[in-house]
Amino acid sequence: MSATRLPGTPRLLRALNDRAALELLLERGPLTRARLGELTGLSKVTASQLVERLEERGLVTRVGEQAGGRGPNAQLYAVSPGSAHVVGVDVGPDRVVAACADITGAVIGRVEQSTRDTDDPVGVVHNAVVQAASSAHAQLSSVRRIVLGTPGLVDPGTGDITFAFNLPRWHSGLLAALRDDLHTPVVFENDVNLAAVAEAQSGAAQGLADFVLVWVGAGVGLAIMLGGRLHHGSSGAAGEIGYLPVPGAPIPRDVSRRAKPAFQQLVGADSVRAVAREHGYPDTDAAEAVRGAVAAGTDGGPMLDELARRLALGVASTCVVLDPPLVVLAGEVGQAGGAALAERVQHEVAAITLVRPRVVPTGLTEEPILHGALRTALDAVRDEVFGSTVG
Repeated sequence: MSATRLPGTPRLLRALNDRAALELLLERGPLTRARLGELTGLSKVTASQLVERLEERGLVTRVGEQAGGRGPNAQLYAVSPGSAHVVGVDVGPDRVVAACADITGAVIGRVEQSTRDTDDPVGVVHNAVVQAASSAHAQLSSVRRIVLGTPGLVDPGTGDITFAFNLPRWHSGLLAALRDDLHTPVVFENDVNLAAVAEAQSGAAQGLADFVLVWVGAGVGLAIMLGGRLHHGSSGAAGEIGYLPVPGAPIPRDVSRRAKPAFQQLVGADSVRAVAREHGYPDTDAAEAVRGAVAAGTDGGPMLDELARRLALGVASTCVVLDPPLVVLAGEVGQAGGAALAERVQHEVAAITLVRPRVVPTGLTEEPILHGALRTALDAVRDEVFGSTVG
């Protein structure tokens, strides 16, 4: 076969080898040229050429030496942390949190700001991103991607926000305005979807390609992971589980009037507090009330039973359609309920449907939306940076 039939083969092989080496350096830490050769199956000469190529492009750097037998010590190499940065942003109705990570995934800057005194979403995001990068001592020009987690719908076609119940000032056209302002690729993603990304990376769903995550907090939401990929639906509304028409709550017929949808009425924070009052718990924060019921042991059982029955209506409706092996309960209330609530929901779902998914509490305790935003940004940027290593 002539060389003209396969003009890109040597280039492609170099790119694949470079990518494999960079992934190994991220996963296993500093390595010598010889060890990289062993792990990739490359000869010593090829491995040395690979390291030189990556070092010339600023993607790897020498970080120390490894003592050996005879001869000089071997140089240790690692991915250059500053070769690219990303920023993740968690946007809520009262505050915005932004974090900056280098390409290794280390979070090196973080800021938190109130959003109560402003009606300028572009200014809010601009300030948060700039300050997060500044706190990380990173130039804004080195930030290759910004991922914002937001409640509501994100149009899969345009990437823009089409509806955000808790953020009335966020609107269509905001994505273009942010990109123009920051001169950086900006991506919107539903906040519950990002929590599921984090759960798959380092939480209760590690190693699973298929699962659903039910977020129970001030509101209720659902993330669907199928084949290791988020399922958004044709309009981005996949997972808006609060709108499930379920028994036990009136069904609003005009969602544009901001009336609470049926399932939201049953399991949102206001309803959890009402259930807590009915069972003798003080009118307090919903998650605190659930933690109190869990701490009370058998005395808190009736409250948890009632909450599980309500949650099971939405979980069962989801599971008879998707039949996932795992359901993760997350959000402030889901996390507070822990195994005690998850086990009750699992039992109730099995009692009213033909499916029997395992139901577990979230394995993450701090800022899953933010971590999911950073992971999403890192995956994209690594593909861009690591995938373009051959000149």
